[in-house]
Amino acid sequence: MPIALSPLVQKVAAPLAAVALVALAYRSYSWPGVAAALGALVMWMLLHFTRMLQVMQRAAHRPKGYVDSAVMLNAKLRAGMTLLHVVALTRALGTSAGEPGEQPEVFCWSDGSQSTVRCEFFGGKLKNWTLVRPSAEESLNENVAP
Repeated sequence: MPIALSPLVQKVAAPLAAVALVALAYRSYSWPGVAAALGALVMWMLLHFTRMLQVMQRAAHRPKGYVDSAVMLNAKLRAGMTLLHVVALTRALGTSAGEPGEQPEVFCWSDGSQSTVRCEFFGGKLKNWTLVRPSAEESLNENVAP
């Protein structure tokens, strides 16, 4: 389970840790250490970039806002998940239900039974989500042929 850190700490801690790693490598192994540390940092960034591209490629082949089972998605969601993690779970981009650029960002995913999961992201992290299922009366009315 990932450790939840504030956005400010994430923005400051990662670059400081990278600089400290390079400084420690220089102090211990001189320039070959710096080369090894920079190589490790570049490899770490490439791994994250590759994961992001794979998630987006899978999502590109699915209808926007569609998920196989909204109930299963609702069961798998946890507070603090990133939007990228939720897109990886659904394998589809969510349909935007909020104003563009406004916080919280709201995205919805629906399945074939018209059940919908509405997710609110604040700062890229999942804060709230709700499962909306159609009532039994509505689903009976849709299945009856005129």
